[in-house]
Amino acid sequence: MHPVQDVAKAKKPISMENPKNYKYSKEHTWIKVNGSEGIVGITHFAQSELGEIVYIDVPNVGDDFKQDEVFGSVEALKTVSDLFMPVSGEIISINENLADNPELVNEKPFDDGWIVKIKIENSEELDALLNAEAYSDANKKES
Repeated sequence: MHPVQDVAKAKKPISMENPKNYKYSKEHTWIKVNGSEGIVGITHFAQSELGEIVYIDVPNVGDDFKQDEVFGSVEALKTVSDLFMPVSGEIISINENLADNPELVNEKPFDDGWIVKIKIENSEELDALLNAEAYSDANKKES
């Protein structure tokens, strides 16, 4: 096969851009706020640093967590990393699809790869989080 054809069939790269309507923690979690609820996941930067994700340990619905508290872990082929809650809240839903498809966090960290949904306890804590530009700038300094 001609090399140009191989390139054309290659997978489209995942965008490294952080969605502007999300908030980000320094511990590489994101939250997308919808009223008093939030969807939480890990950032593209975090999943790329971890490598291939093979398992995600999540809490139970009804569990409460404070801001920056560990709420689970992500297991990759070579490491395990804690998940830190971006704001205080109660778990109202977990992404059941991750049990059989943990790679969704690698493939679509801001979409199908979300981890938990929470009822936000204190919306003022959102002010302590980073916007997309500040989070991206912080990671440029880290790498």
